[in-house]
Amino acid sequence: MMALQLAIWGAWAPKLFPYMGMLGFTPGQQALVGSCWGIASVVGIFFSNQFADRNFAAERFLAVSHLVGGLCLFGAAWATTFPAFFGCYLVYSLVYVPTLSVTNTIAFANLSDGKDFGRVRAGGTVGWVMASWPFVFILGAHSGPEDVRAIFLVAGAIALALAAFSLTLPHTPPNPAGDGIDALAWRRALGLLRQPFVAVLFLVTFIDSVVHNGYFVMADAFLTNRVGIAGNLSMVVLSLGQIAEVVTMLVLGWVLGRLGWRVTMIVGILGHAARFLAFAFLADSVPAIVAVQLLHGICYAFFFATVYIFVDEAFPKDVRSSAQGLFNLLILGIGNMVASALFPALTAGLTGPDGQVDYHRLFLVPAGLAAAGAIILALAFRPPNAVPATPENA
Repeated sequence: MMALQLAIWGAWAPKLFPYMGMLGFTPGQQALVGSCWGIASVVGIFFSNQFADRNFAAERFLAVSHLVGGLCLFGAAWATTFPAFFGCYLVYSLVYVPTLSVTNTIAFANLSDGKDFGRVRAGGTVGWVMASWPFVFILGAHSGPEDVRAIFLVAGAIALALAAFSLTLPHTPPNPAGDGIDALAWRRALGLLRQPFVAVLFLVTFIDSVVHNGYFVMADAFLTNRVGIAGNLSMVVLSLGQIAEVVTMLVLGWVLGRLGWRVTMIVGILGHAARFLAFAFLADSVPAIVAVQLLHGICYAFFFATVYIFVDEAFPKDVRSSAQGLFNLLILGIGNMVASALFPALTAGLTGPDGQVDYHRLFLVPAGLAAAGAIILALAFRPPNAVPATPENA
């Protein structure tokens, strides 16, 4: 399930913006397309995840969503005008983004130990790599839109495959409202933000999501323009982090059992700080910059994957899809949108008359944000349980 889920995303993500440039879309139009996931994250909280929590078995919700999403991806492949492409991509986003929360819900509902989630989620990273890497060899350096549209055809085919496969997943029924249960799952999930430890985690997740998404906004240009890595190799260098992510996902349960929630998350967010500090101070060392990509596994698994596991344990069962969607709102939506606006503006402000970017000063900003998030966690995050529950101590 996770392999197919992330393979859909990995098939089109690396080439989305270059493809829109080939179609002649303006920067403003490309920004509108880039905002679709933010829109979908907001809508998902109030409608899609609410529907999954209260009215629809999770595996059937997944099947219907990927059926519609697959058809929309085929439409995007053949759409050459902006209104048609935007419409297909927006509908695809609206049905795909909520499934990222629902797949988490299905996994947790059918795992005897939530700490095993890391090993399950590692399959998603493998799926992403398997879907994205072949395009490095299939597409030439000068491929036109008639060739690059294959990214959506492949993604659409994977989506339809997952729609069919979803019907074979374990039945994960909804939790309808009843006595003492709010009919609006999203309202109950939002209400839990009144608990200090949830509010603190929500704030830090926002900070880390801005830093995390900022990495993807700035990294490719930094590697090619400052470090001097060839453009056709930058995707390979960036993908080293995904390989490391598989390893860290596999050991996440072991780490959580020994370090606990807070320390694991602090290590994860400090991974961002370390990576950006390396970018700031070691840009002249190609081996160092390549090696530091391996920190991506720590950054993602030890913070974001840990957040998903924590949400499953800390939130009531009947609102877990909405709760996962609430944090996805930050990770995939608001954090992405803030990073997409903040870091290009900072880059422009730190670009000199000669066109050279002061990457040293630029990368100190996300490093500082990550450090601030780690300090907030250390001082204010006090979850009810220091470590995840296990079948033995639950």
